[in-house]
Amino acid sequence: MSNIKINYFYRDAGNYKNFGSIIFINPQNIELSALEDLIRSKLISHHWFYADQWQVPDLHFGTWDNKLDHSFHEFESVEYTDEPADAWADIALFINILKNAPPL
Repeated sequence: MSNIKINYFYRDAGNYKNFGSIIFINPQNIELSALEDLIRSKLISHHWFYADQWQVPDLHFGTWDNKLDHSFHEFESVEYTDEPADAWADIALFINILKNAPPL
């Protein structure tokens, strides 16, 4: 059984990026294609999401600059991994959070 890694990043208006990922255990053997379809259906304009709504770590830089900063993050990819899980829940709970996220 492989864990699932979701890769995403924060990009400010100056195009500075801060990359991150979260790894979920996958005891239900969720297929990547189904998960990616769900994620993509929840993105703003095919790219962005709010980290707090998805309950993933915020990747903003240490200080806020009103000229450069905004509140959304950008989805990069989803993949299977043998890396150890570091998420607060399994992938099924994350899927429920996505399904219940406010409509965009």
